[in-house]
Amino acid sequence: MLQKGSRRCERLYLLPIGGTAMASLAGLLLEEGHDVRGVDSQLYPPMSDLLESLGVPVRLGFDPTQIPTNLDRVIIGNAVPRTNPEVEAILERGIPHLSQAEAVACYLLGQGLDSVVVAGTHGKTTTSSLLAWIMESTGQDPTYLIGGLLSWNKRSFRRGAGSWCVLEGDEYNAAFFDRGPKFLHYRPRVFVLGPVEYDHADLYPNFDAVMTAFRAGVAQVPKHGAIVVNAWSDEALAACSNATTKVIRVGNGPSCDLTMLEWSCTPEESRALLRYGKEKIDLAIPLAGLHNLQNACLALATADVCGVDPQSAVQALAKFPGVARRLEILGEEGGVLVVDDFAHHPTALRATLTAAKDRWPERRLVAAFEPRSLTAAKRDCQADYIDALALSQLALVAAPYHRDRLSEDQVLDRREMATQLAKVGTQSLMPEPGENSVDALLHFLRPGDVVVGCSSGSFDGFHRELLARLSEERFGRKEQ
Repeated sequence: MLQKGSRRCERLYLLPIGGTAMASLAGLLLEEGHDVRGVDSQLYPPMSDLLESLGVPVRLGFDPTQIPTNLDRVIIGNAVPRTNPEVEAILERGIPHLSQAEAVACYLLGQGLDSVVVAGTHGKTTTSSLLAWIMESTGQDPTYLIGGLLSWNKRSFRRGAGSWCVLEGDEYNAAFFDRGPKFLHYRPRVFVLGPVEYDHADLYPNFDAVMTAFRAGVAQVPKHGAIVVNAWSDEALAACSNATTKVIRVGNGPSCDLTMLEWSCTPEESRALLRYGKEKIDLAIPLAGLHNLQNACLALATADVCGVDPQSAVQALAKFPGVARRLEILGEEGGVLVVDDFAHHPTALRATLTAAKDRWPERRLVAAFEPRSLTAAKRDCQADYIDALALSQLALVAAPYHRDRLSEDQVLDRREMATQLAKVGTQSLMPEPGENSVDALLHFLRPGDVVVGCSSGSFDGFHRELLARLSEERFGRKEQ
């Protein structure tokens, strides 16, 4: 058993503190016994609620004169640029500082924990949540830090007394001075690699750069460790081609160690028949979609590596409570069901909308999509977004969030998207920049619809505003 708080108490200052990764890290550091405080420009739920419940002092507004004295270290996240005035003051004063990912390595993994790092372009949050649930349910008492709020404890972190630490391994950079992927700091004993595709165009100039990052993660695994790879993804397999440790392949091919033989989805659950070694396993999860069955298979194989009996893991998976922003039902008003999802890459958007059709087959599917990331704003992805949105009967595409960073011939052509969607029978709405998406959509909705709002950001509060407006406006909708 590991002893919590075995390091001396340090005065730590998180800059900025309000994002999911930083606020969750604050909670873990607090449980380690450190004096934690932070600053941000503004706070939003659910992280504002979390920080308040933890009792972490937070100052709003960046002001170099208000930086606390006698700090042992400042932890700097990737949401502040080099030009931030407090960053400038910290560098000028020579205050020791770390990136968020370096802090995880220093203050958590430095306690002797064995890390399970879940990486890949898609499915990181769900797969790491499934794994954390299995390990917690089967008595492993894990530590974890995940990029989404977990339904069973309303947090995204836990400090356990067991030896395993489950970490969502983001390939995005850690800070302005730490430009590599976060997972390179996480010292994986087990590296779980989901599907690999091109993403994060603001950080990776091309797909070769993405592959280089994941190959570096694979190369860090020691010989006594293991790699669990999604073999449905040729690119993920290619990233593992030079591995020097055991590779466990999860997929449907003849060379896989865990093979999905068949699968099916109903509105209530998704099921699969698996072959794992010489054993056949019936898997059922309360999540919709083939992609979630694949995530569950990765979690099952990884749990086995970590010492969890596969049948015990299957029993835990059947009761998985879920994770926020993954087809999360937020409410129903006026007969319209409102669902939130983090999907932003074309592949993820297609998987989410396919799963929504499986889960609510009797409802009209309305997709509301905010192209929030720089990758999502680029015209390179336009054809794939059209294919994904064509799964819906009505699609709203908000103005790309980063449109001003791209030239006119680089940014999504939403007018052309509308034309192409009409050809396949999908009605579309393309609000003008600055136009409220709820205003644009509201009167096209009717009882029985399911609205799946997809964004990697806040979508300007779209989901909550839509529910509030639906509650107020029960009449006056346009007939379709």
